[in-house]
Amino acid sequence: MGTVLSLMGGLGFFLYGMKMMSDGLQKAAGSKMRNILELFTKNHFIGLLVGIFFTAIIQSSNATTVMVVSFVNSGLMRLSQAAGVIMGANIGTTVTGQLIAFNLSDAAPAFVMIGVIMVMFCSNKTISKFGDVVLGFGVLFMGMSTMSGALAVAKDMPQVVDIMGSLHNPFLAIGVGFLVTAVLQSNSATVGIIMLLAADGLMDFQICFYVMMGSNMGCTMSAILASMNGKKDAKRAAMIHLLFNICGTVVFTTLFIFALEPISNWIMGISGGDISRAVANANTLMKVAQVIVMFPFIKWIVKATYLIIPGEDKASQEFQLEYIGKTVFSPTTAVLQATRELESMGELAINNLARAMNTLVTLDEEEIQEVYHVEKEIDFRNQAITNYLVNINQTTLPIDDAKSIGGLFHVVNDIERIGDHAENVVEAAVQKRDHDLSFSKEALTDLSGMLDMVIKITTYSIEMFSKNSQTHLQEILDLENHIDQMERDLQQKHIQRLTNGECSPEAGMVFSDIVSGLERVADHATNIAFSILEEEPEEDKRIVVPAS
Repeated sequence: MGTVLSLMGGLGFFLYGMKMMSDGLQKAAGSKMRNILELFTKNHFIGLLVGIFFTAIIQSSNATTVMVVSFVNSGLMRLSQAAGVIMGANIGTTVTGQLIAFNLSDAAPAFVMIGVIMVMFCSNKTISKFGDVVLGFGVLFMGMSTMSGALAVAKDMPQVVDIMGSLHNPFLAIGVGFLVTAVLQSNSATVGIIMLLAADGLMDFQICFYVMMGSNMGCTMSAILASMNGKKDAKRAAMIHLLFNICGTVVFTTLFIFALEPISNWIMGISGGDISRAVANANTLMKVAQVIVMFPFIKWIVKATYLIIPGEDKASQEFQLEYIGKTVFSPTTAVLQATRELESMGELAINNLARAMNTLVTLDEEEIQEVYHVEKEIDFRNQAITNYLVNINQTTLPIDDAKSIGGLFHVVNDIERIGDHAENVVEAAVQKRDHDLSFSKEALTDLSGMLDMVIKITTYSIEMFSKNSQTHLQEILDLENHIDQMERDLQQKHIQRLTNGECSPEAGMVFSDIVSGLERVADHATNIAFSILEEEPEEDKRIVVPAS
């Protein structure tokens, strides 16, 4: 009983340490790695290299594949791009096995102590998160040491010997590898356990190959589960991962049936007789070989997913978000998805404002109703994005992303207020039509000129926000000052027209309200631009815009 408890406790330490390492790396470097993943996946080969590099850094192929599924579900990555990254992730995850093979159990307490010091006594959040990585590394090897001690006792038990002896059937070994990895949700954890079993003589080295192939298929379950309620392309991305590993397993099982002995002897030879290193090398070489064999067929694998999962998604409700899925969630991509959603919402709002301004001239009923319809969609997006931000704010995010959440709440509010101003303008158009009011040609020209300035500042602000770049900052500040002056000038000209009897008081009130509303839209646009500045969380940096 004590041996079983030691084994379970060691496994718990091992899994928790691995999770700490992966989570710490994602929090410390996740946002930067995400940008690399987004930018450098233009073709299959580059995607493959990015998948290797990304997964080697964050130490989790599951995290990479779930992130890719999330990207595809959000429309941020095409299936053809995803395929290369997924294949690369299979190679990148073998780095963990190579690290485990060093067997640093004796140094584990030192890693734990260093990690604790970094977490508890370093005020810098990035250093603190890397402290999680160091601490996790130490906990992982302490777990390995505990399991190794328990297995040293267990290997002399007849029951254990009988159970392990039953794995000499290759297909049973593949099934065990699949089930263990599907339950643990970690291919690297399974490889670590295989190393211990092989090192203690409980698992024949040749059987390790089959268990690792089963483990390759088992690790696809994370992406499949993540895609279950996502869009069809998200399901197809998960299916690419599954098909890739199934095909690889079929090819290499066939090869091993005829040539496993010389292959295993060669790998043991290049590993210097170290069984743990041999398992790690076998895992790496199998996955590299699998990619070499399957990479030329990547287009066919993508096409096969369309046969397995045919058709397109059907809209289930009147309004839907474009980039935020209901169930496919990855902390590393959450803020990026929200940013893309806000960019889309901002474009929708400014286009609706231009449409509303046009109704002042056309007084077209169909166009007026379209403005009201789009305003409903903006309200829907406002509520849905706000709820999403509240939810992700309660999760553990990469450091840079966590800092930006407060600004995103401000941005969604500013965009919603721009949408409200479009509704105010169309209500003015209805009033103008129903009361047979008219604007002078000069007034319409003035409004058109001011609208052009407002559209320009809003476009610059949304671009600055979405790209997290200060490229247009000075232009935005200049436009804001220009629009403020324009509002004062137009109000003065309007008073002069009233004095000269060139327009009615009622039409004059409508004109004045529209000019004030456009100036407030510019204020909201400036706030959107300010949201990316590090100083922005101080409330006095924002322009306070009166409610209309």
